[in-house]
Amino acid sequence: MRVAHITDIHISPANNAPERFRKCLNEILHHNVDFFLNGGDTIMAADYSHITREEVLEQWGIWKELREEFKKFDMYSCLGNHDMWWAAPDKTDSMYGKNYVLDKVEMPFRYYSFAKNGWHFIVLDSNNKNAGSLDQEQRIWLENELNRIPPGSPVLVMTHYPILAVSTIPYGGNHTDSKYITKLFHKHQDKKIHCISGHMHLLDTAVYNNVNYYCNGSMSGFWWGDGDGESAKKGWYHETPPGYSIIDFYDDGTLKNTYYPNIY
Repeated sequence: MRVAHITDIHISPANNAPERFRKCLNEILHHNVDFFLNGGDTIMAADYSHITREEVLEQWGIWKELREEFKKFDMYSCLGNHDMWWAAPDKTDSMYGKNYVLDKVEMPFRYYSFAKNGWHFIVLDSNNKNAGSLDQEQRIWLENELNRIPPGSPVLVMTHYPILAVSTIPYGGNHTDSKYITKLFHKHQDKKIHCISGHMHLLDTAVYNNVNYYCNGSMSGFWWGDGDGESAKKGWYHETPPGYSIIDFYDDGTLKNTYYPNIY
C-alpha cells in the first residue's frame, strides 16, 4: 500500500500557488498512490483576526477546484491551526470554527479512525487549548480506540502538530501534551505505532520507545514565497525544501517514509 502525505499546502491565489500545486500533484500521481493523507493547513490562513469572509471563501474555493482534479482518490485529512475562521461575527455563523472546515476537507468528525489493508489509521485534532494538544473528550476516545485494536496490529497516527519532533527543539511547535501521549503509546507496546505530522514546514524523524515520529516538510515550503535570510535555498523554510512524502506500508507493520522536494 502506497500513500501520499501532503501537508501545509497553504493554498492561496498568490505566487501562482494553484498552478504550482497542480504540477506537483501530477508528479505525485506518477508514484501510483492508493490514497492521500492531508496533514492540515490546507489553505493559507483563515485564523488571523483581520481575515475577511471573502478571503476565506476565496481560499476554500481554490481548494475545491484543485480537489476536483484528484477526486477519484480518497483523501483523509486532519485540521490545521490556520484552517479555521475564528473571526466570524459570532459563533453561530456557519463559517465559524471547525465544523465548516470539516465539510471542506471531507472529514467525518474532528478526530476519527479508519482501516486499510490491515493497517489502523488514527487522525487526531491538535487544535485545542494549549495548542498542540488533545482535549479530554479526545483523550478518552483515543484510549478506547487503542484498547480495541488487536495486539500486533500496525497503527499510523496523523496529527497536524508533531507529537514529538527534533525541529521543535529550536523552533517550538510541539504538542504540549506529548508526555501524556507518549506514555499512552508505551502502554500499547503490543502494537506497531508510527506517527506523522506537519506544521513545522521542517523535515525530521524521531524515535522514542520504539515509536517512529515523522515530521514531514510542507508542500508550500516558505508559503509559496521565495524565502528569507534564513532559507538555505530559494523557497525553502530554513533547511527544508517544499515537498511531499510517499509512504509505503508493509504487511509486517513497518513503513518507509520518503520525502520528495517540490521543484515547482
